[in-house]
Amino acid sequence: MNKFIERLISGEILVTDGATGTNLQISGLAAGMHTEDWVFDHPEKILDLEKAFVSAGSDIILTCTFGGTRPRMKDAKHGKEVTELNKRAAELARQAASLRKGVMVGGSMGPLGQLLKPYGPITYEEAKSVFAEQAGALAEGGVDLLVIETHYALEEADAAFEGAQSVTDLPIVISFSYDRGTRTMMGIKPTDVIKNYKTKGAVIVGANCGTTLENMETIIKEYVSTKITIPLWAKPNAGIPRLTDSHTTYDVTPETMAEFAKKYIELGVQVVGGCCGSTPEHVAAIVKAVK
Repeated sequence: MNKFIERLISGEILVTDGATGTNLQISGLAAGMHTEDWVFDHPEKILDLEKAFVSAGSDIILTCTFGGTRPRMKDAKHGKEVTELNKRAAELARQAASLRKGVMVGGSMGPLGQLLKPYGPITYEEAKSVFAEQAGALAEGGVDLLVIETHYALEEADAAFEGAQSVTDLPIVISFSYDRGTRTMMGIKPTDVIKNYKTKGAVIVGANCGTTLENMETIIKEYVSTKITIPLWAKPNAGIPRLTDSHTTYDVTPETMAEFAKKYIELGVQVVGGCCGSTPEHVAAIVKAVK
């Protein structure tokens, strides 16, 4: 049995990592740059961040591949090396995970950055194909699970899910971003997500990014209210960002994030972590609070 599924079945509370992009910006990633280019250009900085999350106590760390699909990498420096980049990102995360026994690697699969037809230029089959390419490379690189995260449209997430299933039998996490209260930008609600992906065979469903910690709590309650039995995942931002002197600042402290992580678990969440603005210090506080 896959070790991620095994640990979910055991009932263990798992802590995942924090943000990739906002932490790499602190390390020098310039605004507008493709984060994924650093897999080849500055692998040591990605590795340092992933090691920091392992040291903080993360049970799961994610690959630096959120935007690692071919359409999203079109204008990137390494846009013609998509397969190699995803595989290498998985290998880097695997290297960081080896610092502590039992740490698992999740392959991050974000949205394409363009809507599917009829609202955008990409067909369902095209989307399915590019997600399959990414999932296959991540699997080859050694990830333990795939994390289809920060999605907002069922059609695109379906394409990612089916694309991944077509090339690997790794367990799949489905995580939507609700930035309109308890709705995504396309009007999708938690009840839509949990019903759809329980049927399709996701091993865990949840939410990441979004707005406030309080709103994440409301989203979790809506998932729970369906009475559908499936593990839940919560990876909120460290609050709503604000711009100060041309820098983005997140105000939620590690201690506050840890308090909310405990609330999420009391509601039924099994995997907690952080998204934008969350640092290794936030993760360490969550670990201390929930383990």
